[in-house]
Amino acid sequence: MTLLQLEGVSVRFGERAVVDSVDLAVAEHETVCVLGPSGSGKSTLLRVVAGLQQVSGGRVLLDGADQAAVPVHRRGVGLMFQDHQLFPHRDVGANVSFGLRMRGGGHGPGRGSHAGRVAELLELVGLPGSQGRAVASLSGGEQQRVALARALAPSPRLLMLDEPLGQLDRGLRERLVVELRGLFSRLGTTVLAVTHDQGEAFALADRVVVMRDGRIAQAGTPLEVWQRPASEFVARFLGFENVVPATVAGSFAATAWGKVPVPAGSPDGEQRLLVRPAGVVLCEAGLPCEVVSRTFRGTHVALLLRPGSGPVLEAECGLAGAPAVGDRVAVAFTPAEVVVLPPGDR
Repeated sequence: MTLLQLEGVSVRFGERAVVDSVDLAVAEHETVCVLGPSGSGKSTLLRVVAGLQQVSGGRVLLDGADQAAVPVHRRGVGLMFQDHQLFPHRDVGANVSFGLRMRGGGHGPGRGSHAGRVAELLELVGLPGSQGRAVASLSGGEQQRVALARALAPSPRLLMLDEPLGQLDRGLRERLVVELRGLFSRLGTTVLAVTHDQGEAFALADRVVVMRDGRIAQAGTPLEVWQRPASEFVARFLGFENVVPATVAGSFAATAWGKVPVPAGSPDGEQRLLVRPAGVVLCEAGLPCEVVSRTFRGTHVALLLRPGSGPVLEAECGLAGAPAVGDRVAVAFTPAEVVVLPPGDR
């Protein structure tokens, strides 16, 4: 069942289309992450759904009802910002119950049961018994949990997250992503999140939407988007740099790196070819390269290789026997890690 439907939504500032004819559906209990570079329109899209930004065209529907005339506080959505926006002069309990008081309980419990609802939410986000703590005494991760509890307090139909973990360090961010996904699954929450961090989006979402210049460049499950980028832009945004022009004929492609095997059924002709780093394999005989850099990644070593011809190559290898900077190596390509990118907009 579709909870949120965007139909041809556009936002223009003068002649510039910040959001350009976007169609998007979010199902009930689904978590959708919208990601893209700065200026792609992702945060503006979130503000449109919340009612904080007027549309220049199109419609926003919640449960099939057009939201054009519905004010922000009547939409039944929760919004959690990157900077938490907690009230420093109020304690944790007062911050969490703020949404309930403003909406007279909204979709949640009545005014008399606010204390119980606050205690329940703080337990849920891992801060039991913290109602009386001052906001200033909280760590960044704890403040984020309080902000989440406040957003969940009125039991919103739709929870929206705007760069929710952007200010946290990497380790804490990775832990909270796992916790958030588990929490949303247990509660059956419908979530629309915005982030520029693809790792965060792929770990959290049931479906990922990549935006570029106000339009949707690709939408699909994390696995679909990762395995089959829809364009060179999407591939490079996901961090893949091994992209070259290629002439595909049968099982091979002619490239600046020489002949590269391609997956069965790849279209012939002039194409763009993506080779994931895992598909650049060290071997005894192959394309000669010089190791330009090596970076320890915990489970593997990331290599930057300069071949005799063609652009530099990103590769991965195991920890044991990883070559040193300046070493000469040979590489071959694994067809399972090769993607023939669709023709069209790069």
